[in-house]
Amino acid sequence: MFRSPPTAALVDGGIELPDTTRRAFRWDGTSWETPGPDDAEALVGRLVRAGAVVRDPLVTEVLRGDHPAVSGRTVERRFRAATGLTRGAVRQIERARSAAELLAAGTPAADVVARLGYFDEPHLARALRTYVGRTGGQLREGAGGAIALDLDQCLTS
Repeated sequence: MFRSPPTAALVDGGIELPDTTRRAFRWDGTSWETPGPDDAEALVGRLVRAGAVVRDPLVTEVLRGDHPAVSGRTVERRFRAATGLTRGAVRQIERARSAAELLAAGTPAADVVARLGYFDEPHLARALRTYVGRTGGQLREGAGGAIALDLDQCLTS
């Protein structure tokens, strides 16, 4: 039976799943429907509910803004294990998501830069391309197809 690889092995990469077809794949001994771009978040939710993907309660607590009674090193280690990313990288993604929401709502780029602490507009533009896959103009216009981040998504870690 296929077992999940370490999370860090999945960041900026991937794995080949056994018994994969265009319509389904096997994960943790169960067959799952292959999601489309609009269904990926729902699939993650189903995987979490089934226990095939587990949440780390400490990571969830930190993402909600709480300050658990553990060392910063423990938080960093748990973040890396749960997400494959550093806490700093997760903060950058959260900030880019907030910027995308603001720009999509019509907030001027200069205001987004000031509000979210970007150094300048080119810094904001690089973050958007890297983490959201869209430019500020595309976000304002609703152009560019499906957005890389679901702006209404609930945190799943």
